[in-house]
Amino acid sequence: MSRPSNFYLIAYNSLQALGWAVSLSRVLNSLVSTKSLNGAYTSAGDLICFLQTLSFMEVLHGAIGLVPSGVLLPLMQWGGRSHFLLVIVRRLDEIIRYSHYALNCAGFSPFWITCLRYTAFIVLYPLGMAIGEMWIMYQALPLIKEKNLYADFFNRFPFNYYSFVMAVLVCYPFLWLKLYLHLFKQRRSKLGSAILRRKIEGVA
Repeated sequence: MSRPSNFYLIAYNSLQALGWAVSLSRVLNSLVSTKSLNGAYTSAGDLICFLQTLSFMEVLHGAIGLVPSGVLLPLMQWGGRSHFLLVIVRRLDEIIRYSHYALNCAGFSPFWITCLRYTAFIVLYPLGMAIGEMWIMYQALPLIKEKNLYADFFNRFPFNYYSFVMAVLVCYPFLWLKLYLHLFKQRRSKLGSAILRRKIEGVA
């Protein structure tokens, strides 16, 4: 990788890690001060939406070959999260990952953070999908139907936004499973490489 490309990736991932750390701090401060979930989104919502929108760059990174992730899986992941966050949550009023990317691009990635990066998802990803994304979409259905959200846009189709979200909820577990299994494949590859590198360094 060229030096400018590497510098750009370090800067991008560092800014994302910092942004998500700030978001988490704001959410936790809100929870502690109000002892309620009601203000959690308000405390960091704009920043979270900005960071999620900005993460479309990761799809472009794969498309131009800057990283070896390809396009389809990053696009599926970005699309699912963005729809849930920007279209539903915002209409209704990831720190480990980016820290690992930034340190890795800088040539300094401790084994423990690599291990955490490729292990934490085993619990966090299903919780985020079920309790976060799917549950909030399901809870939003009555309001979507009552207000006939995005009616102007969906007038050109033989279905409305309510039907679209219902279809998304049915397909979501199957699409999510594909991404989840891909993460396990990545885990085997990355942790295996990291363990081998540690052994080689130990011998050296």
